[in-house]
Amino acid sequence: MHISKLNRRGFVASGALATVASVVPRSVLGGPGFVPPSEKIRIGYVGCGTQGLRQLMQAVPRQEIKIVAVCDPNRKSDDYPEWGPKEIVSKVRTFLEDPRWGEGARGGLCGREVGLEIVSRYYAKVAGNASEQPQCRAYSDFRQMLADEKDLDAIYIMTPDHLHGVIAARALKAGKHVITHKPISNVLGEVRTLRDLAQQTGLATQLFCAADNPDAATIAEWIQAGAIGQVREVHNWSTRPFWPQGMTEYPTEKVPVPDGFEWDLWLGPAQERPYHPAYTHAVFRGWYDFGTGALGDMGHYSFYQIFKILGLGSPISVEASRSQFWRIENYTWKKQINRVSYPRASLIHWEFPGSDQQPAVKLHWYDGGLRPELLSELEADGLEMPEEGMLFVGDQGKILAGFTGSNPRIIPQKRMKDFQPPPKTLPRPAGELDQFIRACRGERKSDANFVSVYPMAETILLGTIAVRVDQKLKWDPARGEFTNSAEANALIRRENRSGWEF
Repeated sequence: MHISKLNRRGFVASGALATVASVVPRSVLGGPGFVPPSEKIRIGYVGCGTQGLRQLMQAVPRQEIKIVAVCDPNRKSDDYPEWGPKEIVSKVRTFLEDPRWGEGARGGLCGREVGLEIVSRYYAKVAGNASEQPQCRAYSDFRQMLADEKDLDAIYIMTPDHLHGVIAARALKAGKHVITHKPISNVLGEVRTLRDLAQQTGLATQLFCAADNPDAATIAEWIQAGAIGQVREVHNWSTRPFWPQGMTEYPTEKVPVPDGFEWDLWLGPAQERPYHPAYTHAVFRGWYDFGTGALGDMGHYSFYQIFKILGLGSPISVEASRSQFWRIENYTWKKQINRVSYPRASLIHWEFPGSDQQPAVKLHWYDGGLRPELLSELEADGLEMPEEGMLFVGDQGKILAGFTGSNPRIIPQKRMKDFQPPPKTLPRPAGELDQFIRACRGERKSDANFVSVYPMAETILLGTIAVRVDQKLKWDPARGEFTNSAEANALIRRENRSGWEF
């Protein structure tokens, strides 16, 4: 019997695993649904917007994987905001070696037909004969993709935040490995459920959150060598948001749904409402219903490093202050908490309990132009506070770095000049997609799997709740609830629309 002629799932199900084990190293038999090195990992790719296409063009050339399906509720349009003029068109032209691709596009040209074209044309070019290539298929509904594509190994999620949780949960329950752009979900209760599903299924999971950044290991080595003593505080600040935030009402004007855009599928689990472009594409980030604000958009990249460096677990409290809005009620100005969108600027504080390895730590987040006061160590050197940054405050000094930990230096300059860095003893991470591929092979779990990153993901979503509640919140990590606020507890979960439960 020739194994190459059998469907691999049928082969495993037939009880012939023992035969495979005699020729495949045990290291690749590490979990359910593993894909041996001799076979490509078959992936369904969900989300063909700007960020989706950027990462799609990084994934398609990888020899270890095969994109067999793409999915997006938008067929094709050129109205996506970009990082710069013609950014997406220029990248696709370079990738496909087609200088005329996307001629006449007004902005970012995206959608499932674009994703399908990118995958199909690249694979045809590599094969040299399009007719010999398995057909990549396009879907508007990921649920239909999961139902039809029986031979998928994994799902790659690049949608707006509010869809991440339901797609990941449905995929895990269908026996598929999952890799998702941050966040795991914009709803804390869903993240807890997905952590548990990842544990129960043993499937590979991966969160894109700059888990391949080598700078975290460098800073950890310095701290472990006693460069600044015991760390007591961490400050992290971002120039985001670049998109609209601070809206106090939902849009009310009636706007027709664009041709080829399936609004109901884009809404997914969120409560039904009329279509409006103020919700979609890059601007979804500012709405509580669809995004995670500046903290969720950028904080995953930086907090992953902080948690890795200090070995933090769950916090025990969170408190936020935010830009306010006011309204007149009975001829009196009254301050309001925004119930609709994230604030234009916020300052969030978390407290973490101490352990045998680490004293109690306070973590501070700033966005919307807020940042810590000018440090005396920088002022003495004639330097300004950077627009974005990461600061570790120890009882014997400070380490200042870029937003995600890049270019770390002890301040002031004289202390850095006199500092002798310790040997590099900590491992540097593999690339994020490499980690996921390795996990799908059953070789080892990814560094940023849903279980290991849970405390970090939880911390961020506690912050997104805190900006909506005007008090310091006490958190019980074991019970997964606030001990002093029914209002905050009501924000832990979302009632998904019918057909979008998990």
